[in-house]
Amino acid sequence: MGPLPIKESFSFPKRYDGRSFHYHYTNRQLVNGEKVKRSWLTYSRSKDAVYCFCCKLFSKKSIKLATDGQQDWVNIGALLKQHEKSEDHCSNMVKWKEFSLRLSKGKTIDETEMGLLEAEKNRWRDVLTRLISIIQSLAERNLALRGSSDTLHKDDNGNFLKEVELLAKFDPVLRDHVRRIESGAEHITYLGKTIQNELIACISDKILGTMVSEIKDSNYFAIILDCTPDMSHQEQMSVVVHLVSLTKTPDIKEHFLGFVIALESTGQGLSALILQKLEELNIPFEDCRGQSYDNGANMKGANKGVQARLLRKNPRAFYVPCGAHSLNLVVSDAAKVSMDATCFFGNVEKIYKLFSGSPQRWTILKKHVNITLKSWSDTRWESRVNSIKPLRYQADKVREALLEVRENATEPTIKVETHSLAEEIASFRFQICCVVWYDILSQINTTSKLLQSVNMQLEVAVGIIKKNKANLIRYRATGFKDAQTSAREKCEEMNTEAVLKQKRLRTTKRHFAYESPDEPETDPMKRLEVSFFNAVVDCTIQSLEDRFQSLGEVRSIFGVLSNFGQLDAQTRKNQCQLLSDKLTFGEQSDIDGSALATELENLPELPEAQMTPFELLTYLSQNEICELYPNLWVALRIACTLPVTVASAERSFSKLKLIKNYLRSSMAQERLSGLAVISINSKVSHQISYSDVINYFASRKARKHRF
Repeated sequence: MGPLPIKESFSFPKRYDGRSFHYHYTNRQLVNGEKVKRSWLTYSRSKDAVYCFCCKLFSKKSIKLATDGQQDWVNIGALLKQHEKSEDHCSNMVKWKEFSLRLSKGKTIDETEMGLLEAEKNRWRDVLTRLISIIQSLAERNLALRGSSDTLHKDDNGNFLKEVELLAKFDPVLRDHVRRIESGAEHITYLGKTIQNELIACISDKILGTMVSEIKDSNYFAIILDCTPDMSHQEQMSVVVHLVSLTKTPDIKEHFLGFVIALESTGQGLSALILQKLEELNIPFEDCRGQSYDNGANMKGANKGVQARLLRKNPRAFYVPCGAHSLNLVVSDAAKVSMDATCFFGNVEKIYKLFSGSPQRWTILKKHVNITLKSWSDTRWESRVNSIKPLRYQADKVREALLEVRENATEPTIKVETHSLAEEIASFRFQICCVVWYDILSQINTTSKLLQSVNMQLEVAVGIIKKNKANLIRYRATGFKDAQTSAREKCEEMNTEAVLKQKRLRTTKRHFAYESPDEPETDPMKRLEVSFFNAVVDCTIQSLEDRFQSLGEVRSIFGVLSNFGQLDAQTRKNQCQLLSDKLTFGEQSDIDGSALATELENLPELPEAQMTPFELLTYLSQNEICELYPNLWVALRIACTLPVTVASAERSFSKLKLIKNYLRSSMAQERLSGLAVISINSKVSHQISYSDVINYFASRKARKHRF
């Protein structure tokens, strides 16, 4: 390996008299002013002394540069000049260089031993390549590596050792490695749990290094955070970065950076945690231009939430609330405004629990229906459309299944419950509620799925929300009549009467009031329309407007990038200046507002009249005119960097439950995060080289540290 090189940036320690070694002594200055590197000179940090490398190896004389090291910093310059002119040093230099040349060509005395050493090194690299491949394959499929035993050819030794045993049957490298272990000739196996953890850490570190390099190359990024408890009841925070990759064609990507244990769920604790994570990865928070979280108070709080605390550190990190969570709250708000809606969802849940509570009853259900009943989430209201779909299109068949269960039931409670639910499904009121809720949830669910796309842009998201709102407004005008028609057809299929039963109006004592109370509606159909349909649809429309107000405010800041062709010159200039002000913090600014207005005015004729920011960004990149419009290029990249939902963080929780399950609840945090990085970023893991991972693994195990 030769002598340890001395870096110019190294700070040499000073002695009591203030003197120390200096880097310029590593070069020899000739009379013509040229400098020649003293390759033989090396410095020891532990001894605070310099040595002559070649004399240390070959000299038989007792000189300080070869034995104890030279520390006379006052006369070091003269001593080095005197030494390099000595006959003994010149002879040792020739021996060193000749030996180094023979070593590189394999022509040394121990040529055979060096060949064996090289073969052994290559054998271990081949073994590690296969072990890394096995770990990567198991991690990508979220399978457990270890078992109860860490010994080969045991029934409970886990997937990792079983894969080694399987490959050893066909692969000569692993077959020889296993043979050496079983015969006792090899004491170092690289099959233990510690080496597994180290290899997992090496693979995940290389993946993180690749992603961090891409983040830094893109210059701007946005953070996505979400938290959930794991199997061992620890709060895990998922950290995802949203960015625009500047390859030949711009691409919107999201990278998972790992799980972090959140000891505190407060805004202060979570904000400090994410800043610490970015600092560990050497990602400057000053380049953050967006942040997206769910609608929790600790996240979106205007004063003490995470977004507020991060905005105080970086006002250019625009906060965009999660669109999918907002849609979920929209449906939740609408379901609370009507008693009919509460009773409807309660009956739907009773039907599912009745059939799912018994395998025999579930078999009867499958015999009658093509679309089986689905369970729903207590938090994701828009996903309940899957629970209503069988009742919307196969209500008659579900009713037949209930009637058959009633005939075969032996328990009186089951008979009574199935009879009640069968009558409820056949009622005109239930069918109207089923049609209305299915229509509303279908629209909300479709919008939610669109917003959860990685490539979703802020401009497109606002357009989708507006379109959804317009559809609901149109649905309010004609939806109830259409629901009556569909419900009446379903009642005819079930041979039931399509009539709403008259309910007795409860009389209450009237108190004095300045305003006269509304007269109670006596027509049951009109009362259902007012108290159920109008209330639910109106609440949905109003909640859509209220909960997506923040999204619209952020969009209005970047709106000039998409509708600049519809604005006059002065308005365009004002909006460009507004965007420039929003992207300015202190003395740092991302764009020049006046220059941006000029670039928008001088743009060539575009392929389409109105393009989204990402389409315009792609157009500039493909036509290679980015340098002509630098401010527009930067503004478009920032606009495309803003995330719309935290769906990627939610998806990482699915991997978390697969990796840290009940049987693996004692897994260490570093191993958990490493396995999750490999599994979630599988596309990036396929890009890394096994050779790079092995070299990194070797550098972590090396005892000889370089400057």
